[in-house]
Amino acid sequence: MTEKFEHRQAAHCETGVISNLMRHHGIDMSEPMAFGIASGMTFAYIGIVKINGMPLMAYRMPPRMILKLLSKRIDGLDIRFEKFRSEAEGQQALDAKLAQGDVVGLQTSVFFLPYFPKEMRFHFNAHNLLVYGKENGHYKISDPVFSHLVETDEKSLQQARFARGALAPKGTMYYPVKLPKEIQYEKVIPKALKFTCRVNGRKNPMPFCGINGMKMIAKKIEKLHKGDQRFARLFLGHIVRMQEEIGTGGAGFRFMYGAFLQEAGEKLNSRLLLDTSKEMINVGDEWRQFALLCARMSKERGEQNYADIANKLRDVAQMELAVYDELSGFKIT
Repeated sequence: MTEKFEHRQAAHCETGVISNLMRHHGIDMSEPMAFGIASGMTFAYIGIVKINGMPLMAYRMPPRMILKLLSKRIDGLDIRFEKFRSEAEGQQALDAKLAQGDVVGLQTSVFFLPYFPKEMRFHFNAHNLLVYGKENGHYKISDPVFSHLVETDEKSLQQARFARGALAPKGTMYYPVKLPKEIQYEKVIPKALKFTCRVNGRKNPMPFCGINGMKMIAKKIEKLHKGDQRFARLFLGHIVRMQEEIGTGGAGFRFMYGAFLQEAGEKLNSRLLLDTSKEMINVGDEWRQFALLCARMSKERGEQNYADIANKLRDVAQMELAVYDELSGFKIT
């Protein structure tokens, strides 16, 4: 078992895992920096993928994409991913890595992790955590959403690793096989900014992604008054849950990206990045206000209507677009 693993609580599981993993290997990378370099922030409405019977609304890149983009973007970093056909094969591979003293990342289902309080367990198959050891049949776990180290039994972890349904993990585990001596921030940050602006801003032609996706949701909200009002309330409640309860949600990711811009601005001595960091935090505040309107409407409280909520989301989209417009002109001087 790795005796001296340093656990740090994080805002989000995937960025927290990679930040803790990099620090474990001697590379001081904050969670916001990992999120920003991997171009983790986005918005997407994916109707064909259902979460508890409702369409998936994502406020970040898909599972594993942050890890993969970070590995691709940083010279000298190589993260290996493995999937398994059977639980026995997956457990054997994990135990072998732990026996070598390695720290291993896993994709799991929250529902089967017994250290989560029962009221927090739901069928979400893209939760990331680190396993740093095994003792007396129990795995030692660093789960970034907890303030302290936790552990679980073999059966529960296997259930979590091989849960079925949307985003099924299929036993996914990952670990670095190559690490950089240093990170060339002046090279990777501009690339990351350009990618984020292209995916989310004016140049993205996909109607369900980025600013376009936000406007699509606004139209759907605006038409809710025409249909079944029970469904309408459930739909708004689903928006709130996807935004504020699963991961760090819409507002939380905007706050994290603002922290990335601040750190990037300090590293590159850029007033533009420092200024836009404040603007992005304001965007996060407005996402929270949008969620509040949705929550009130879903519980039939307050005087807002569907048009008010839709227009609020359009305002948020316009604010976020303005930040991408500014960032698209970033150059190192």
